[in-house]
Amino acid sequence: MPEHLILLAPSVNRVYAADAPRLAEAELRTMATGFDLPDPEVSATRLAGVDYLALRTSGVLDDHAVRVLSALSATHAIFRREGELLAPIPVQRPEPYPSDLVTIQKYQGKTNEQWTRLLLNVTAAATREPGRLLDGTLHVLDPMCGRGTTLNIALSLGLDVTGIDLDSKDFQAYSAFIKTWMRQHRLKHSADDSALRTSGRARGKQLQVEVAPSKDAFKGGNTQHVTYLSTDTTDIDGLLKARSVDVIVTDTPYGVQHGSHGDRLARSPLDLLGRALPQWQRLLRTGGAIGLSYNRHVAPRDELAGLLTANGLNPVEGEPDEFRHRVDASIDRDLIVARKNG
Repeated sequence: MPEHLILLAPSVNRVYAADAPRLAEAELRTMATGFDLPDPEVSATRLAGVDYLALRTSGVLDDHAVRVLSALSATHAIFRREGELLAPIPVQRPEPYPSDLVTIQKYQGKTNEQWTRLLLNVTAAATREPGRLLDGTLHVLDPMCGRGTTLNIALSLGLDVTGIDLDSKDFQAYSAFIKTWMRQHRLKHSADDSALRTSGRARGKQLQVEVAPSKDAFKGGNTQHVTYLSTDTTDIDGLLKARSVDVIVTDTPYGVQHGSHGDRLARSPLDLLGRALPQWQRLLRTGGAIGLSYNRHVAPRDELAGLLTANGLNPVEGEPDEFRHRVDASIDRDLIVARKNG
């Protein structure tokens, strides 16, 4: 049986790095199911002191399988094992923009980029058309996007993405970052900050970005779009079209302050989600999926599943605790995915 090895990329987060091989294994199993790969034998392994995922399949990897493996959040390189030697297989993934789009921002509370990418992958794999993650046609929404880790990861994959967040400081920080980054890399783009109003009502601010990896691509309309709405995620009626996004992914509050219309009130994540999910659900296309990263200390999984079900979303069953990992003493992180079937 042919064996392939996936070299795992190093994580800048030491705590996450300890769990990376196990999380990558769970991610690969989920992706294999969603993307219709032949049922592989997968196991984490170490070779010469280096972490790999060992993948045994019934035959040689075809182009589709290589593209799926290349999309994994922790994939650094792929090899075919030939006795004691490793033969490299070219990684196939869209990389239209320089990698520092994702890595350059450093600030307290930033979500680990590998975890955000994993959440996007696992959620896309649960949709009716997971291939849209690979062909660049997936539209992503992060309804609590903060300073934009999800926005940058989606853009780095050549995807259109929309973000929502109430915090005006986060909005201003992201607007300043993305404009500066595009100018420094001399990318052809447009970026417009404006007031967000509907029917004469002030709703906050918005940033609209259109960018392309080359002047020719921009001129030909081969562009990506980033939209950031600085507004209350529990009050978005009339701001976005119904059934306009394919996946919703977000890092839910870990028991922090979150308010509406400028009131920074302490609320539980479940209270916030209870008010926000009805509106998020309306934005999701039939066959789309939502993926939530959450802290099990403040949001029990069964209660989250109940909220999703109550809003017409069907939680996707997986192996218990397969993505669960410790961030610090106060954060026991996990994810839950649900599909919109009707």
